[in-house]
Amino acid sequence: MRIGELGRRTGVNTHQLRYYEAQGLLEADRGANGYRAYDESAVLRVRQIRHLLDAGLSSEDIAYVLPCATGEAPELPGCPELLDAMRARLGRLQDRMDELARSRDALAHYIDAAERTGGGSYPPFDGSVPERVSA
Repeated sequence: MRIGELGRRTGVNTHQLRYYEAQGLLEADRGANGYRAYDESAVLRVRQIRHLLDAGLSSEDIAYVLPCATGEAPELPGCPELLDAMRARLGRLQDRMDELARSRDALAHYIDAAERTGGGSYPPFDGSVPERVSA
């Protein structure tokens, strides 16, 4: 099948499919005309890639685990190196979530404090930073 059909069958745009190929995640044969030709297994492979991306794995992580993946979900073997890589990724995600939670809490605190004090009359906020006046 050609890249357009693979995209339609998987819901992934052709730009992303080309990226997956460039990253070594997806393989295509080339016809005499230079067009990419995918076999039926490419549909499963793209679905596996999408699931692993949704789990937060990088393209590099996926390239490492994809040869061992089975099924659409996909299922991954429990080898120590793979588990270490996935635990490290999970730890980085948790650190980022903790950082975002701290930012959310600080922002909520500032909003609450501003609402309690009633504030003064401010000009409408358009997202720009006002210029500083030097003394």
